[in-house]
Amino acid sequence: MTGKERTQGFDISAFSACVIGCGGLGNNAATHLAGAGIGRLVLCDYDTVERSNLNRQFMYTGADIGKPKVRLLKERLSAYAPDCLIEAVEKKITSPDDLSFALGCDIMLACLDNTETRGVLDKFCTDAGIPLINGGITGFYGTCYFYVPGKTPSLEQAGLLAPPKEKPKSVSSTAGIIGALMAEIAGRYFLNDSPPAGRLLVYDGCSLSGLTLKGGFYDET
Repeated sequence: MTGKERTQGFDISAFSACVIGCGGLGNNAATHLAGAGIGRLVLCDYDTVERSNLNRQFMYTGADIGKPKVRLLKERLSAYAPDCLIEAVEKKITSPDDLSFALGCDIMLACLDNTETRGVLDKFCTDAGIPLINGGITGFYGTCYFYVPGKTPSLEQAGLLAPPKEKPKSVSSTAGIIGALMAEIAGRYFLNDSPPAGRLLVYDGCSLSGLTLKGGFYDET
């Protein structure tokens, strides 16, 4: 039994996850997965650190401005969780073919701030049959949805690919809550511990609720 298994009561070292986006959500989700002992973590991003990122992307500092996020996140998570195999893919995703490096991963996490890339990831996961956890935040509001191909509505079918009406606002605490929730759902999926597939989890000002999504309309439960 490993030290982490003794501490937390489970072992997820046999599983892998791919995190698309190394911003506020990606920092949190990837850190929690690495800390929980996931065996392999694939990180993908093409952006560099900006000063405006530093309120919520805690793996970066002012000295990192202008440097590639995905390389920095790999370096720091490797030091934090040396038993985890971490791969960095510095790439802009514009079509499902761009995600071929993720084939073989057990789950995908969409830690994104744009609808176009979410749509590409949605189609890739649908075609590849890979479960997808989608997160999004604006201000003190955030959502998380777990899509399992063949069992629940896709992001498109559930109406989750509509462009935002205004530019999202990025609050550190909200990114922490939703990013951690994404990692928890992934861990529960690995352990077959009733993850909330097909439910849109909504965080709104210290209140958390759930909606069951059915092919494009919300059915509140």
